[in-house]
Amino acid sequence: MAVIKVPTNFNIEVDFEVPEFYRRLLSLAIDTLFLFFYYKIAIEILIAIFKNSNVFDGDRLYNIYGVLLLLILPILMYHAVSEILMNGQSFGKKIMGIRVVNENGGKPSISQFLVRWMIRDIWFFFLLIMGIQSLAQNEEKGEGGFMVVLALIYFITDIVLVVSSKKGQRIGDILAKTILIRINTKGNIEDTVFIDVADSYVPCFPQIMQLSDKDINAIKSILETAKKKNDYNMAESACYKIKNHLKIESTLPPFDFLDILLKDYNYLSTK
Repeated sequence: MAVIKVPTNFNIEVDFEVPEFYRRLLSLAIDTLFLFFYYKIAIEILIAIFKNSNVFDGDRLYNIYGVLLLLILPILMYHAVSEILMNGQSFGKKIMGIRVVNENGGKPSISQFLVRWMIRDIWFFFLLIMGIQSLAQNEEKGEGGFMVVLALIYFITDIVLVVSSKKGQRIGDILAKTILIRINTKGNIEDTVFIDVADSYVPCFPQIMQLSDKDINAIKSILETAKKKNDYNMAESACYKIKNHLKIESTLPPFDFLDILLKDYNYLSTK
């Protein structure tokens, strides 16, 4: 399994495992199967509406087109909405233990998720279907052939990039500056920076609120990696840079210091 080193905002490299190609493929297959079953249900609903429509005037047809659009919209928006709401995962990604992160190892911004979504396989799949239908019906053969060729070029390019590039990025990932990583689904560390903190908790370092969300994500990534590898030097180096940046004086051990920083952030960010 390939491992990449991702530089955090504190200039400390964190190791991430790049998922094998088959994991990405199975994740896509699971999501596609999920959307296929939804599509079948949506079509049944649309057929029922047609059967109950005795008069097919212009307004009635426009209403049916509107219902069709509403039924198809979840398919088009599925990946963007699921990844934004599920911390970089769709149902397929969650089952296969992979997640989308930004190139600093933190949670991508909404704009990054949207850029990634705009350059997705589903759009070129629709383009491929439209091109094949156009060729089958002998309508605009030149245009249909162009759509088929364009879609095939995209799919081939995406596969080559994912398999050959060090970070396993497809075109959408490169433009959005995101990467897919393996996650330890059996780990005890939370999937996000948010953890439960008692209401009676007393924060030790309110200076933590001077850092950005990306910085907090970087601290969490460093802490996770340092604990996993039992790398005391990595944690100590991060503590030194954070203390200098925030003008904090503390004699706490590195792991405890970073853990308290995350707890302080969680407590103060909800108050």
